[in-house]
Amino acid sequence: MSIAEYSIRNKVLSWVFVVLLLIGGIVSFMGLGQLEFPEFPVPNAMVNTAYPGASPEQVEEEVTLPLERAIQQLEYVKTIDSISSAGNSQIMVELKETVTASKQPQVWDELRRKISDTQSSLPQGVYPSSVNDDFSDVFGVMLTISGRDFDYRELENYGDFLQRELSLIPGVKKAQLAGTVREQVVIEMSQARMAALGVDPSLIFGLIQNQNVVSNAGNMYIDGLSVRIHPTGEFKNIRELKELVISLPQSTELIYLGDIAEITTTFDETPMSLYRSNGEKAISLGISFAKGVNVVDVGKAVNDRLAVLESSRPVGMDLGIVYDQPNVVDASVSGFLISLAEAIAIVIVVLLFAMGVRSGLLMGGILLLTILGTFIGMKILDVQLQLISLGALIIALGMLVDNAIVITEGVLVGMQRGMSRLDAIKQVVVQNQWPLLGATLIAIIAFAPIGLSSDSTGDFMISLFQVMCISLFISWILAITLTPFFCHLVFKDMPASDENVDPYKGALFTVYKTFLSKALRHRLISLALTIAALMLAIVGFGQVKQAFFPPSNTPIFFVDVWLQEGTDIRKTEEVVKKLEQKVLGYEGVKNVTAVLGMGAQRFILTYAPEKVYSSYAQLIVEADSLDKIREVLPGMRTEMIQAYPDVELKFKLLNVGPSPAANIEARFFGSDPVVLRKLAAETVAVMEAEPLAEDIRHSWREQVSIVRPQIDEAAARRSGISKQALDQAMLINFSGKQVGTYRDGSHLLPIVARAPEQERLNADRIIDLQVWSMERNAFVPVGQTVTGFETRTENPLIVRRDLKRVLTVMSDIKPFSDQTPEVLRQRLKSKIEAIPLPDGYELEWGGEYESSSDAQASLFSSLPIGYLSMFLITVLLFGTIRQSLAIWFTVPLAVIGVASGLLILDMPFTFTALLGLLSLSGMLVKNGIVLVEQINIETEKDISLQQAITDAAVSRVRPVSMAALTTMLGMIPLVFDAFFSSMAVTIIFGLGFATVLTLIVLPVTYSLLYRIRFDQ
Repeated sequence: MSIAEYSIRNKVLSWVFVVLLLIGGIVSFMGLGQLEFPEFPVPNAMVNTAYPGASPEQVEEEVTLPLERAIQQLEYVKTIDSISSAGNSQIMVELKETVTASKQPQVWDELRRKISDTQSSLPQGVYPSSVNDDFSDVFGVMLTISGRDFDYRELENYGDFLQRELSLIPGVKKAQLAGTVREQVVIEMSQARMAALGVDPSLIFGLIQNQNVVSNAGNMYIDGLSVRIHPTGEFKNIRELKELVISLPQSTELIYLGDIAEITTTFDETPMSLYRSNGEKAISLGISFAKGVNVVDVGKAVNDRLAVLESSRPVGMDLGIVYDQPNVVDASVSGFLISLAEAIAIVIVVLLFAMGVRSGLLMGGILLLTILGTFIGMKILDVQLQLISLGALIIALGMLVDNAIVITEGVLVGMQRGMSRLDAIKQVVVQNQWPLLGATLIAIIAFAPIGLSSDSTGDFMISLFQVMCISLFISWILAITLTPFFCHLVFKDMPASDENVDPYKGALFTVYKTFLSKALRHRLISLALTIAALMLAIVGFGQVKQAFFPPSNTPIFFVDVWLQEGTDIRKTEEVVKKLEQKVLGYEGVKNVTAVLGMGAQRFILTYAPEKVYSSYAQLIVEADSLDKIREVLPGMRTEMIQAYPDVELKFKLLNVGPSPAANIEARFFGSDPVVLRKLAAETVAVMEAEPLAEDIRHSWREQVSIVRPQIDEAAARRSGISKQALDQAMLINFSGKQVGTYRDGSHLLPIVARAPEQERLNADRIIDLQVWSMERNAFVPVGQTVTGFETRTENPLIVRRDLKRVLTVMSDIKPFSDQTPEVLRQRLKSKIEAIPLPDGYELEWGGEYESSSDAQASLFSSLPIGYLSMFLITVLLFGTIRQSLAIWFTVPLAVIGVASGLLILDMPFTFTALLGLLSLSGMLVKNGIVLVEQINIETEKDISLQQAITDAAVSRVRPVSMAALTTMLGMIPLVFDAFFSSMAVTIIFGLGFATVLTLIVLPVTYSLLYRIRFDQ
């Protein structure tokens, strides 16, 4: 008994299967997690090391290089990028694609051990390195806490309160503050007073450290009790710090610290990063979600909790929303479900008109059950509802009814020829179950390169393969079980008729027979015309624009602000305040959040935060809609660049997929900074001459000025002044030196000693600086230890990649431009590559070209195995090479439709379009298998081979056309989606052209391979 007959005779089991799919699918759908983008760990870690006082070259040679060599010993490392700046080393480590998410924690532990083992070999004065591997944390809810009348301590206190409360919500992984500014106790000591009193600054600093220290004074044993000893002396308030006695032990006069210094509390004037919200100072609160949760539900819980806590918010303090992922996901999932419903409706309507009401409703029911079964599989494999998986469901829709169409069509034809329902069902299922399984496996394997791709793009897209695999396999199972069961229920036995009756008498079949007969009589001409069309399409494909991933539909754009390198963050803030107000003045702008000193918290997976630069800021601008951005952005860019010619402004959209630092990157490797800058200048000149290029810059930035006191070693030795004493005096006079810690409850405030403002910020008074001499026990003018002060320039940033110095020249293309970055790169390529390179220097292309090439290389690395497997399946199905060759000859024909569609609609060939092109091969092979299998069935009858080929082709016109048509029309909702539009166009045009050609070319090819003539 076949499985089809079993399902028909055991109706109870079949109905139980239906109910399980209905209930299980609905329950699984309700339990699926909802996300904006797929979860995958970012394979990057940052190693930060501080080396105060060191030049960029010293940081590079003494810190960065030893750490890079240690990191390179790890076999899992793909690339090492580093930036050495004055006093700081930043090393970005990227892992190889073969490192899975489960292995990453172990690799990061190994990285920490390597870094820890290297610390002892680093010079004195280098702070311990820190390893940050939390780059995959996405703070899906990003809030700002601001208030005109509140200081940073008050903002942070409220932020701590919210952080504690929101962290307790189930589904919240963590809540984290950013942009907090450290409060500090400042001791401003006038040099004139110090010199008059003759007090050693080091003595004062030592007293502060020793007095305000937590130390163990022991315990006393009293009447069997252990009583702890805890002396007084710690500073409880600023008054006690002012009353610190700093007199020398032998002095008869008491001198207090408050006598020679002004002591106040203030906030750090040069923090690493700052946040601003709509023109007001702010701090950021990011909320990340646990893995596998429904972010919409967790987002509602967060909003409910914030509503409960609203009474605790101080009056005048604002809580702004920069990004609300739950709201975006809710809208996205709702939109996709509408698209899914539209696609289902389109497929069912097509089936109703083409195959009749009963057949259409039957296959519509099978389609619904297949989708519900897919939800069950997604729940088991922990595949959430997100951009990629929902898109995969829509892509699969048309393909899910292919198997059911073949079975239903065969049953109808058999009944029309006089067979009973049961006999027709048994015959069709037995004839087609294994060919359909092979065709389904081939369709699944066509998506396998996506699942087997080992890079980050593959991780990003893997749910597409998972969903296609689940849904297509379930469609085959239902095609040989429930489809026969429903056919037996829905169809009625027809009156006895002649089994030789021709069921293919309609206009469609008549026209097709005419074209097919002419093509078979003129096989060589037909084949030549097909090959010519293919060659023409390949040539036309070269004119199709190339792109990687499209911009997002989210109405957010960024303005990167770069001031002259070396700009203090205080100056950066002054400029940003003006830029904020200008941006807020544009119509349609809802919210402007500014981040200074570094990038913002990663609030979306595809957002790449910028590294630490005091001269850098970023405006995150939220508009009313994407259309408003299209309307406002060009004019805004022109006006702001004209208004601020000294500021580099880069306007960019939020990307859907992985995005590099710039669209175009030309990397020059070499050792000499002078040569690298010369090459960069020539490259910049080439880019500036290209109208499409904008936002041109390079990674080493401008050179900066430094002041170098020229120490007279002989005079300094006579005066008892060391270089360390000179450095400390200048540090205190200009920047300030931390000399202790002040405890204020749970807050630990650094105690900073520095000169008063009028002395500290006046560079002209550097010659009047006094340096304490230990030998003379007095202050000595700095003029007695230095011969002068020279101003020189240095490279503020030394960038390295894989242990080699590299200077990257970057450029972008205008947002909403009709051209793509690859078009711009091709225009620049020959001119930049023509720049002569000295021996030992190399040029490498990065940017979107590299990202796209890496993704395609990873994809194509698994492609041969996939296609070989697909070909072997066709050979195993038919036991012959010639039939397999006939089927596979039709696969390249999809290029004709793809090139035509993309050129007609002027759309770029993106990475998703490439995936669509690969998936077409599975669809076309599946159609070919169905057609060739029918030819084999017909040849077993007592008819000529010519008649068998013709009858088989005619009998497969409707199922093949219907399968293609449902797939094509099911793609229509995706045409209007930014991410999937090029894929949808690729499948619609590629499948449409290829299906028509397959129905003609495959019989022609088959007849040629078997030397069957039709002209006799």
